[in-house]
Amino acid sequence: MDQIAAQLRAIPDLLVRENEPLRLHTRFGIGGPAALFADCATEDAFATAMRAASLAQIPLTVIGGGSNLVVSDKGLDGVVIRYRAESIRADGLHLHADAGAELQTLVDFSIAQGLKGLETMTGIPGWVGAAIYGNAGAYGHSISERVHHIRFWDGESIREFPNAECQFAYRESIFKRHKAWIIFSAELLMDRADPSDLRRIAEEIRQIRDAKYPPSMKCAGSIFKNCLFAQLPAAAAAEVPPHVVREGKVPSAWFLEQVGAKGMRRGHIHVADYHANLVYNAGAGAAADLCALIAELKQKVRARFGFDLEEEVQYVGF
Repeated sequence: MDQIAAQLRAIPDLLVRENEPLRLHTRFGIGGPAALFADCATEDAFATAMRAASLAQIPLTVIGGGSNLVVSDKGLDGVVIRYRAESIRADGLHLHADAGAELQTLVDFSIAQGLKGLETMTGIPGWVGAAIYGNAGAYGHSISERVHHIRFWDGESIREFPNAECQFAYRESIFKRHKAWIIFSAELLMDRADPSDLRRIAEEIRQIRDAKYPPSMKCAGSIFKNCLFAQLPAAAAAEVPPHVVREGKVPSAWFLEQVGAKGMRRGHIHVADYHANLVYNAGAGAAADLCALIAELKQKVRARFGFDLEEEVQYVGF
């Protein structure tokens, strides 16, 4: 490990730390240490670090802002790398954003520029790269609607995909199925609008979101994806009241409410008593308790409705 640490430290635009607590880099505030933790500021630094770790046959994990990440209590061996480039610029109706930029910063920038298309995503935590990876969205819109093309690392070289090749779906993209593909940047195509109108929409959404998911809360927002009504088992679909179905989806919270999820606890990990799909770390929570509570919630819904809820969070180190 000393040898790879020395190699990484010799790479320009790369900051390396040893035994870095990953709880400092996840919104849950959970996770053991990374043996080596490296922040990259440029594409060249990232590619050089990836090649060095691969040649050394050292376990390698790439993370982003950690807003949707559950990291094992034991931490991670090998190298954890983050791509931190964060520039944002506008060129007419085109927005260019690095993967390491905060999504909220991009939303605020687009509103100030009078560029319509991201205002409904205000308050969603995390970075731009992760938002594209998971096709983040809210209030009937997803970031995929605005993606023009994506620049990414495919494990060997840098490539670009237009929107169609990203294979976006509800909270899905091709990048989720190719874990070695790491998003570097995105070009988004926007519409023109009055900044004051966009700001009003964003402020209304922010008030609702902050009431549901307070910024200080150690959580990943909703823990489970909402369910596509057309893909539910017939027996489960028959139990869903028509007014619950919105834009072809049923909130996972509805199924969780039916099985008594609100207020459930395991250690310092709690389900909110006002929202059945909100799981948070109330103090010194552990990943083991978080995973156990998620598994229990899934089991309850499976036993009652005959299908598995699907997590939005990603697991690392298990």
